[in-house]
Amino acid sequence: MEKPPPVTADSPAPPELGGMRQWGEFTDFYSSEHHARNVGKMFRDPDNALLPNWKHLPVGYHGRSSSLIASGDPVWRPSGQRKEADGSITFGPTRKLDFELEVGVVISRDSERGQPITMAEADSYIEGLVLVNDWSARDIQAWEYVPLGPFLGKNFATTIGDTVVPLADLEPCRIDGPVQDPEPLPYLQRIGPSHFDITLEAWHETAEGVRTLLTRSNHRHLYWDIRQQLVHHTSNGCNVRAGDILASGTISGPDRESWGCLLELAWNGTESLTLDDGSQRTFLEDGDVLELRGWAGEDQAVDLGIIRNPVVAGRGA
Repeated sequence: MEKPPPVTADSPAPPELGGMRQWGEFTDFYSSEHHARNVGKMFRDPDNALLPNWKHLPVGYHGRSSSLIASGDPVWRPSGQRKEADGSITFGPTRKLDFELEVGVVISRDSERGQPITMAEADSYIEGLVLVNDWSARDIQAWEYVPLGPFLGKNFATTIGDTVVPLADLEPCRIDGPVQDPEPLPYLQRIGPSHFDITLEAWHETAEGVRTLLTRSNHRHLYWDIRQQLVHHTSNGCNVRAGDILASGTISGPDRESWGCLLELAWNGTESLTLDDGSQRTFLEDGDVLELRGWAGEDQAVDLGIIRNPVVAGRGA
């Protein structure tokens, strides 16, 4: 692929984007078992990395549609509370700014409040798939997430791609997902393939334009599929609306080369990554550009496009 032009904080959105679509609500899932196990090993018990509910339901949380951004938009480094190594609590710019390699489901039509969507109906509510980068401040997130889950460490920016690939175009790429054990409850049991052979990449670019491939993953690595995410989301009667986005959560594979965020790749800052210019990173620095790509099919016939965002110092920092 031809290298796109450098992006800076002052750059307009690439002309091919045509402006950002008006999205609806945003929900983010936690659907990759490899990612969930890695996080559990880091922050909890390595021998019991998954929480007891994880293989029984697609875990998710509601984000903010107000902070959905487009490719080319700057990502201002957020500030928040952090727990320091000595136990003190401080407030300041995150030291652990991260990306998340994700794919989102775009909802095509409104559902009725109080009426759950079934597995058989799910595809009729899905317009297509889109690239998502759910930016994360890991130090802020680690301090705040107990007991109610993600908040300020996650809601400051989420990039949504401009290319929504229709579900019909992805039919040749449908594949079976991993075996689910234990078998899900009846309302979540699969009725056919609903994973996709979509190659996903994350690239890092320095302020000087040096590019490094950080990871290459695949949609096939998700444990919970797109139908199960949508069905569980509406199982209590919650309705969805056209334009809503249900993001997959970080898509990580079984090997380090396929892990979908710096939290995993640098193991929470304990293992530096060496970039192609010889410099090192554990998390993103101001001036860095993060790029996600996605494609499927022979000769990359199905293209999810590219999203690129520069990291800049926080306002008031």
